[in-house]
Amino acid sequence: MIRDAKPDDAEAIAEIYNDAVRNTTAIWNDIEIDAQNRRDWIADRQAAGYPVLVWEQDGEAVGYASFGPFRPHDGYHLSVEHSVYVHRDHRSGGKGAQMMEALIIRARETGFHVMIAAIDAANTGSVRLHERLGFDHVGMMPQVGKKFGRWLDLALLQLVLDDRSQP
Repeated sequence: MIRDAKPDDAEAIAEIYNDAVRNTTAIWNDIEIDAQNRRDWIADRQAAGYPVLVWEQDGEAVGYASFGPFRPHDGYHLSVEHSVYVHRDHRSGGKGAQMMEALIIRARETGFHVMIAAIDAANTGSVRLHERLGFDHVGMMPQVGKKFGRWLDLALLQLVLDDRSQP
């Protein structure tokens, strides 16, 4: 079941986040966070009108997804960047895709024009998922990040959410 996150989900979300920090290049960060950090993050996102969704299974959040501002400048206010993470023990079965679809619906309902994905270019599974959901490749930024002692390339993909010719 996909639902809006609650403060009680913060511990599970922190665990998912920290596993991604420790073991993947999905998050280009080396610093782990605690449940209070995620409680504050959930509250801040929701107060700003951005969704934080969780995939609940057996009463536990096993995945989460959100979108927020792409960049802080006024000219980008109709564009959002998203994130989707699933607990390592629950990564099969299409949870990530279904949470992405829920985010896309929310972005359209809220009136956003473009959703942006910034993905480690070596993460072919995530790139393929975005392609299946209609995202187009719009850029590649070689060696802009580092983790685990190596350079990382950033693939940029975007989905145009509506057919407006003018903002």
